[in-house]
Amino acid sequence: MVFDNVFVIDHPLVCHKLAILRMKDTSTSRFRALLREMSMLMAYELTRDLRTTEVALETPLAPAKGRMLEGKKVVLVSVLRAGNGMLDGVLELIPSARVGHIGLYRDPKTLEPVEYYFKMPGEMRDRDVLVMDPMLATGNSAAAAVTRVKQTRPRSIKYMCLLAAPEGIRAFHAEHPEVPIYTPAIDERLNDHGYIVPGLGDAGDRIYGTK
Repeated sequence: MVFDNVFVIDHPLVCHKLAILRMKDTSTSRFRALLREMSMLMAYELTRDLRTTEVALETPLAPAKGRMLEGKKVVLVSVLRAGNGMLDGVLELIPSARVGHIGLYRDPKTLEPVEYYFKMPGEMRDRDVLVMDPMLATGNSAAAAVTRVKQTRPRSIKYMCLLAAPEGIRAFHAEHPEVPIYTPAIDERLNDHGYIVPGLGDAGDRIYGTK
């Protein structure tokens, strides 16, 4: 299954950790740790094209030149609550990043997103944004989150998830065709309740042990 502007991160370590996450008997603590590790590994791919600039520096032996990130700091945006499970891993890789949060829940009857919280760093212009949410299921919440982020006028936006459903990809790119999606796997479909099949269950519940 091939989609435009969707990048499948199929690194062996990512695939291995995802397989364990899918298992129904993986404990909450193990699930949380694996999600953090996976997020860090995925972030390497997502940040590959960040702009850098040459700087002069001093090593213990002599002057030298190196490259450092250019411009304003990256902004990591967590879609609450499950996005927070990915946040720590990416922050380990980019500790200087700014962090934003978007609170959305899915109405169980309409499956449409309802916003209850929105907080972003100031001066978003010229910043590169990475939006994180484990599951791209119906695509409604993801599209709503990116719509809100666009209102802050960042330089670029990328979307990262653990799993994506074909229906969610189509719905997301119907509204934001220019925003790339990064995921380790595109699953078969959604079920009648809007869950990804085969999926891994409710990511938020498995992260926080609420079921």
